[in-house]
Amino acid sequence: MTQSHPRISKAVIPAAGLGTRFLPATKATPKEMLPVVDKPAIQYVVEEAVAAGLDDVLMVTGRNKRPLEDHFDRNYELESALQKKGDASRLAKVQESSDLATMHYVRQGDPRGLGHAVLCAAPHVGEEPFAVLLGDDLIDPRDPLLRRMVEVQEQRGGSVIALMEVAPEQIHLYGCAAVETTEDSDVVRISGLVEKPEPADAPSNYAIIGRYVLDPHIFGILRRTEPGRGGEIQLTDALQQLAEDEKIGGPVHGVVFKGRRYDTGDRGDYLRAIVRLACEREDLGPDFRTWLRSYVAEEM
Repeated sequence: MTQSHPRISKAVIPAAGLGTRFLPATKATPKEMLPVVDKPAIQYVVEEAVAAGLDDVLMVTGRNKRPLEDHFDRNYELESALQKKGDASRLAKVQESSDLATMHYVRQGDPRGLGHAVLCAAPHVGEEPFAVLLGDDLIDPRDPLLRRMVEVQEQRGGSVIALMEVAPEQIHLYGCAAVETTEDSDVVRISGLVEKPEPADAPSNYAIIGRYVLDPHIFGILRRTEPGRGGEIQLTDALQQLAEDEKIGGPVHGVVFKGRRYDTGDRGDYLRAIVRLACEREDLGPDFRTWLRSYVAEEM
């Protein structure tokens, strides 16, 4: 493909959820601020967007989400205290989050689903293609999924969705795509989408994971989309309309991801994500792996 489409520079991160699966920890603390080793989960997501070249980030928030804004803002009192102590290492870590990207915020207000959260970004995004990153999915920085998705969108136009093969008995937990192969082994053409189908009704075992690169025509469709599963405006329903008629906003493709993904939306997977990331850290991994082997041996 040699056709070139507009460069993508904006990322949208929906972060208005209540985090009920992590109560009581999320009673007063946004679930996005729960630490994954020593960084809040949301920082990993912003870092991923920036690594893909998207340094204009809009976060869609709700009530009690002010800590998200504070985290990506300057904290002059803390910085001054660390400077006086001569603690350059921790000072750099504190300043890192505030220097990552140009951050913007908008409140969703009425929590009416992912589709509605994306629609809240319309005034900021305008008529440009843009990325959507869900905070529950952390993608290992060694596996540049979003960068590949941006590349595919810039080459082919339309919208691009991240897909991952899952076991058939798990497909009811995800949105699911009907696909056709293309000349690229990791890219498929999407002909249909369904939200959380029963295994017998699923068109494939390709599950949608929380990364999207979207054509701005999605906003017009979302404005007309009626509430679907769970009484919410589903992004999958709007994408289905794009997949059915590419004249609206171009084709819909999927990038099949086979890399490392950490699901922090479930308590068990959240703990596994912390263990995996801690084991891989140069500063923590050696000692932590030694302790972990000993602990497992004792428990077994």
